[in-house]
Amino acid sequence: MVKMEMIKVQSSNLDLVGYDEERKILRIKFHNGTYDYFGVPKQIFLNLLGASSKGEFHADFIKDVYRFQKIN
Repeated sequence: MVKMEMIKVQSSNLDLVGYDEERKILRIKFHNGTYDYFGVPKQIFLNLLGASSKGEFHADFIKDVYRFQKIN
């Protein structure tokens, strides 16, 4: 598992988010598990951080767009 800094976010569904710019991996820790999303541009990560609804942004722009793997 890639080590990365995680940022606490205000969300009813997401707990922490992190991004590995070199590998383009977005990591999201939900209240029910942690997932890595692959090939995610940095701007998507930045937009997620700035979104008023993190869960809605995830559903609209990440969930069915990028390949993912549950890591725990």
